[in-house]
Amino acid sequence: MPRKQKTPEVSFIEKLNKLKKAGISSNLALSHKIFIDDMEPLESRIEKILGIVNTRKKTTDMLFFIMYDIENDKVRSYIAKYLERKGCTRIQKSIFLANTTRERFSEISGTLNQVNSMYENDDSIILVPVSTDELRAMKIIGNNINFDIILKNKNTLIF
Repeated sequence: MPRKQKTPEVSFIEKLNKLKKAGISSNLALSHKIFIDDMEPLESRIEKILGIVNTRKKTTDMLFFIMYDIENDKVRSYIAKYLERKGCTRIQKSIFLANTTRERFSEISGTLNQVNSMYENDDSIILVPVSTDELRAMKIIGNNINFDIILKNKNTLIF
């Protein structure tokens, strides 16, 4: 029985080039629906953040947020899947947190830059490096979650 040959993996940029050829442009009628199939509950996302905060980092690693405002549903969905494959943690619908090497940061930044320049758009993608201390100082408002208590930040009361 002949073996089934594996088809070569198509790169992220190649997939988006195919989308571009299929007609992605700024004049498409776009819906602003966000496709989030398997977004984890807030508590799980916070646990992941805490895991990142409490893990000792190598000096070659860095923390950074990736935030985007992308009109096209397909492009937005592809970028979200790409970031998840790269090990980024989804914090909100269009915000990811990454704890990775500086080389991977450059790779992700370069890829997202290529994607943004592929078609005419008014999209924006922001990558913001943060320190562990800054991440520990983060506040989450809503959903009855006190992030200070979760992080076990020490508070001093003076009477």
